[in-house]
Amino acid sequence: MGVTSMKRRPFFALASGLLGALALPTGLVGAAEDSWTTVRAMLFADRAIADGSARMRLEAPARALDAATVPVEIALLPEASSAADPVRRLWLVIDNNPAPVAATFHLYPEAGVGRIETRVRVNAYTPVHAVAETASGTLFAVDRFVKAAGGCSAPALKDKELAMARLGRMKFELLDPFEPGRVLRAKLKIGHPNYTGMQIDQVTRNWIPPDYVTKVDIRLDGKPLLFVEGDISLSEDPTFVFDFLAAKPGTLTAVVEDSSGRRFEERWQIGPTS
Repeated sequence: MGVTSMKRRPFFALASGLLGALALPTGLVGAAEDSWTTVRAMLFADRAIADGSARMRLEAPARALDAATVPVEIALLPEASSAADPVRRLWLVIDNNPAPVAATFHLYPEAGVGRIETRVRVNAYTPVHAVAETASGTLFAVDRFVKAAGGCSAPALKDKELAMARLGRMKFELLDPFEPGRVLRAKLKIGHPNYTGMQIDQVTRNWIPPDYVTKVDIRLDGKPLLFVEGDISLSEDPTFVFDFLAAKPGTLTAVVEDSSGRRFEERWQIGPTS
């Protein structure tokens, strides 16, 4: 079963299962274990998942300052894969969130993306898992425990009128000096409220319908660098910091789609003066 279909079809069943897990009288640790068991089964069935601590690093704060914008970094170590069996997908899972799969990252070996940072919402104290899959289907994972609560229902940082005025605007930054053949670090920020469906309009006091980024397709001269499947657990104004390999100057393109059927596209020149 594909990750996309998993997120769409059993969404409410999964949320219900997680809420049930949180209500167990076995305490926080037992509830967290039960949540991961539920999410793991729905994502990967009975496939084996190895300990990935020697192949991948996951960074997240032990206690978040803001539950609606929790920074997370996934970094693949040199031991993560080989040329014959590269990592093709990464799942970022927030076990106790109503929509646990915050993002699925599709990787392309020739693009050189080995590190990704983003910001997520955390709805309750929870383990956060990063799961990698290689081309041969091997799975390995690492996890961290994050103390935060209320991130999915936290009011938007911007009022709705301002958020919609900025909808789809993107900002791209090259964080390293351009050098052909070198792995560079870049940042893409997308103007989008990423409403979860669990927030209340502070003016009308009505529920705000879910409206969130579902796809981000980043390419360099038409060749894929990084493809992201998103959901409500990504923060407002979804932001991605990532490494990529630029063999020569070129045009970087970002195409974004959201759950309301909108499509946004922007492009930037990557070169010595970018």
